[in-house]
Amino acid sequence: MNHSILPNILIEAEDFSQYGGWVLDSQFETVMGSPYLLAHGLGRPVDDAYTQIHIDVSGEYELYVRTKDWVPGHSPGRFQLLVNNVPFAQEFGANGKDWNWEAGGKIYLPQGDVMLALHDLTGFEGRCDAVYLSGDAVAPPNEVNSESRAWRKSRRGLPIEPQEQGDYEIVVVGGGISGCASALAAARYGHKVALIHDRPVLGGNASTEIGLMPRGTQGAVLRELSERKENGDLKAYDLLMAEGVTMFLENRVVSAEKKENKIISVDTVSSRGGQEYRISGSIFIDTSGVAILGTLSGAKTMFGRESKAEFNESYAPEEADHMHHGNTLFFRTRMADEPSDFPEVPWATEVSKDYANLSGQLIKPGVENGPGPRAGENPDMPEFRFGRKNSVFPATHFWEYGQWLDPYTSGELVRDYLMRALYGTFSNVKKMEKEVYANLEFEWMAFVAAQGEYRRYCGDYILTENDITEHSHFDDALIGNDGSFCIHCAWEEGEGKYDFRLKDWIFDNRDKQSYIIPFRCLYSCNIDNLMMAGKHISVSHVASSATKLMGNGAQHGVAVAAAAHLCLLLKTSPRDLYLEHLEELKSLVKNETNCDHDLEHNPPKPKFIPVPS
Repeated sequence: MNHSILPNILIEAEDFSQYGGWVLDSQFETVMGSPYLLAHGLGRPVDDAYTQIHIDVSGEYELYVRTKDWVPGHSPGRFQLLVNNVPFAQEFGANGKDWNWEAGGKIYLPQGDVMLALHDLTGFEGRCDAVYLSGDAVAPPNEVNSESRAWRKSRRGLPIEPQEQGDYEIVVVGGGISGCASALAAARYGHKVALIHDRPVLGGNASTEIGLMPRGTQGAVLRELSERKENGDLKAYDLLMAEGVTMFLENRVVSAEKKENKIISVDTVSSRGGQEYRISGSIFIDTSGVAILGTLSGAKTMFGRESKAEFNESYAPEEADHMHHGNTLFFRTRMADEPSDFPEVPWATEVSKDYANLSGQLIKPGVENGPGPRAGENPDMPEFRFGRKNSVFPATHFWEYGQWLDPYTSGELVRDYLMRALYGTFSNVKKMEKEVYANLEFEWMAFVAAQGEYRRYCGDYILTENDITEHSHFDDALIGNDGSFCIHCAWEEGEGKYDFRLKDWIFDNRDKQSYIIPFRCLYSCNIDNLMMAGKHISVSHVASSATKLMGNGAQHGVAVAAAAHLCLLLKTSPRDLYLEHLEELKSLVKNETNCDHDLEHNPPKPKFIPVPS
């Protein structure tokens, strides 16, 4: 057969017609190149994913499978490719390499329909990005860059340019609590609103994928959004649909177009199908939590810990560094009706060592910090006392990693490391107390980590620790926030036997009174039509440990929605709104947040919501 007449065929794993027991993982596509299917079986092989393709020209093709050996030397995530139910001899995901196209050799394919299937062998996070049938014997490009992305689009028959999705008055990027609050409030002003979110469900760290309870200020909009259905999902989606918000779920923002100092549009890519969309707008509100519009548009941002001298903060380190709050992986165990075996996991106990304490579980969406099985004489450390209570506090967030890594490029590594820690700890518990925990099994483990700290925006003002503790007066005092300083203290790089757990925890209740967020902390200092809400507003690292709470972010979201409304109404920018129309803004936000107090002279004292023990 002449290779030159054979076509080249790319089959993206996310385009498989049936995922079986595999799950779609699109969190890291901007780094590794594409969404992929993950065999997230908690130690039990998952059902096959399969799809049917049509071969126009029979012949001998070169087979490539893009995958990753996620623990080189152990290769726990192995799988086979089945062709018309016949397994290809090679096991993929076991070559010791990061994301790469594994060559499978030659394969003869007859003309007509052919069934492909991914057959998981382990249940331990095997991953497949794509299958490529090369008719010209040329290997696919392994680099992740503009050329390889163009190559994928051409092989999939996708348009070169993004499809226009219309103009919106307000574009909100990020469907966590703050984004939902912002989009809902903006829609209720009667505006045409687009909400872009890179996950299939709304809520961010409060969603069913993660499950945190929204703490902080318990405002009216937050209470609406965070009410849960029987399955644990938030009612946010139904509320936004009822208000006419256009939602682009499972769409990741990958670029931002600017004209002068304004963002005019953003481009997104869809997790399923790979379609690219262009969404234009007048006002952009970043509620992504990762300052994505800032990184794409050149907005001024901050990262890591500021030095003590920079803002004279008591909780700041002497020298500035890049340490930040890491990511957390939630999980839940249960006692089954019958004994269950668990495979040997030396690749996991390399991380967990002898740790055998599974406390800090998610009980159900919205209820975390649950106890868990422990075995042997494993020390409580690093568990910490909560406030002045004598009982050990089983905090979910003590499972945390990545504080010294780049959160934008190392997300998969951090998630995988936490998975290894959990699998290893689970194995230790089962082995140390074989009779007691014979029936112990994982009920659930998230494959989406709760995101920690990323970049923070620079607004026209940066709120600090002292502003919060001293209740600083601001002419543009807009909303009240609640919460303690909750500073996660990581092990130094290379330090700590259990480096997947926090070293220490600073929890300072202060005076338990609300503090003020000025409007200047809610818009970018150098992008004229960009505002923000959530944990990446213009605050120092120490101050962010209090402002980051999701209930606080909902208040930010309501406030910037009101500001966006006035900007559109008055045809002005957020900064000019502050300079020329501040009283109108304050009056509008006061009405929307149901504040009956004088923010400037008498900070509110709403219900203080501590972390429950």
